[in-house]
Amino acid sequence: MAELEVEKLRLRFGGLTVLDSVSFAVEKAELFALIGPNGAGKTSVLNCISGLYPGEGAIRFRGTSISGMSAHQVARLGIARTFQHGELFPHMTVAENLLTGRHARIRTNPLKEMFFTRTVWREEVAHREAVEKIIDFVELERYRNAPVANLPFGIQKIVGFARALAMEPAILLLDEPSAGLNRDEREDLARFILRIKHELGIAMIWIEHDMQMVADLSDRLHVLEYGRSVAEGSPDTVLKDPRVISAYLGTAAI
Repeated sequence: MAELEVEKLRLRFGGLTVLDSVSFAVEKAELFALIGPNGAGKTSVLNCISGLYPGEGAIRFRGTSISGMSAHQVARLGIARTFQHGELFPHMTVAENLLTGRHARIRTNPLKEMFFTRTVWREEVAHREAVEKIIDFVELERYRNAPVANLPFGIQKIVGFARALAMEPAILLLDEPSAGLNRDEREDLARFILRIKHELGIAMIWIEHDMQMVADLSDRLHVLEYGRSVAEGSPDTVLKDPRVISAYLGTAAI
């Protein structure tokens, strides 16, 4: 059974069709890249999966329909995502931002937290230990207690990536995590992505414009153009497809 299945996904805003019958499936521990020119509908696909947009069609997580679920319900199932611009809490530290990523795993209630019972104390310790593991995993130790607003943009992007990982997800939705990163930061990101795949076995749907990274890292590609699927397959096959070249460079390039 696939980790995630998207079948005939459609999204409309009034008379505008953003997605038109998009279908694909993602397997466990697979790095599945969603590519296409600007405006192709890639982020809209992630928004539908994560419950931010009410798309039509079927979306199934491990065989169970999640179509129509709210964003917090989808997150509790184990689907986490990053955003193009980080969407962090700037005046909180790196560790505190990662703790917010643990919200779906909190099992206490406000009354117990008010009296800071033994159960709350044990859970607090467990969440902080989980965050420390993620900080070590993405090599943010030196920034642990730094306010996010004081960090370079590239480090903030890694913090957003780490916050999604702190949820301990079954699926990661990565929306252009390398955008704005320099070469060294991109190499670090590529290393973290490969470790997630091989060590943690987490499936990833990855929106990316760096075709070299896509060709080097991804298992399969799915190409969108104007909200429609153009091609799907291995990087070697898809990136040589005349339809894909046309979508990116125009028909004169074929």
